[in-house]
Amino acid sequence: MESCLLVNDIGHVRVFTLNRTKQANSLSRELLEALHDEMDKLSKASEIRAVLFTGSGSSYFCSGADLKERRGMTENEARETVAMIGSLFFKIEKLPMPAIAAINGVALGGGLELALACDIRLAHKDAIVGLPETSLAIIPGAGGTQRLPRLVGLGKAKELIYTGKRLNAQEAEQIGILEHVVELDELQNKALEICEAIASKGPLAIRAAKKAIQSGFDLPLDLGLRLETYEYERLLHTEDRMEGLNAFQEKRQPQYKGE
Repeated sequence: MESCLLVNDIGHVRVFTLNRTKQANSLSRELLEALHDEMDKLSKASEIRAVLFTGSGSSYFCSGADLKERRGMTENEARETVAMIGSLFFKIEKLPMPAIAAINGVALGGGLELALACDIRLAHKDAIVGLPETSLAIIPGAGGTQRLPRLVGLGKAKELIYTGKRLNAQEAEQIGILEHVVELDELQNKALEICEAIASKGPLAIRAAKKAIQSGFDLPLDLGLRLETYEYERLLHTEDRMEGLNAFQEKRQPQYKGE
C-alpha cells in the first residue's frame, strides 16, 4: 500500500505531501502519527533549511480531520485525536526552520489550520480555504481561533469563524491569509523557489530571524527589541557570518554550513 505521507528531500528542502487523495487528504490517525514522527526528526535536522507541505492531487490540500474515522471513535478517542492535531500544528509552528504551505486545493478546518501554522502560504487560483466548524456546532480546535486573528486581525477573523465563510484564493490573498496565488501548474515551482531562496541564506540567521519574529510578536516592543538584539549577537562569532563577509568582499556566492 502507498504511504499516507510522502517525504522527499530536494537539496536542503524537505517536502511533505499528504497522500490520501481518495479521502480528501484528511488527517487520519495514521497520517497524524507519521507527521508527528517527522516533525520530531526535523527538530534535530540541521541539514534541512526549509520545509514544504502540500497535498497529493489537485482537489484537496487537506480537508481537516478524517470525519469518517472520527465517527467510529469513542469520546475519549476523539478528544485524543483532536489533541494530536493541535500538538502537531504547534510542532510545525515551532520548527526551527521556516515552513511553507503550498495549498493545491481545498483547505478547510484543520487543513487551513495546518497552513496557518506555517510561516508562508501560497495557493493555486482555484483553491478554497475556510474554518467552517461552527456549521457543525463546534469551533476550530487546532489553533484557528488563535492564529487567524494574529494573521488577519480580530474583526475579520471573528467574521470568518462566526459565519464559517469559505474564501476563494483571491479573497484569502487580499486579507493576508495567502502571500501568493498562482496557476496550479506553477504552484510547486513557486513554492520551491521560495524554499530555495530561504535555503541559500545563512541557516543560523534564518532560524534566529524566525525565533525573533515569532517569539517577539506578542511581546511589548521593548522586550521584542531585546530579543532581537540577543539573537543578533548570537550570530556575530559564527563561521557563517565570516563566510558572508568574505563572499561579499570577493564578489562570490557564500557557501553557508550552518556553523
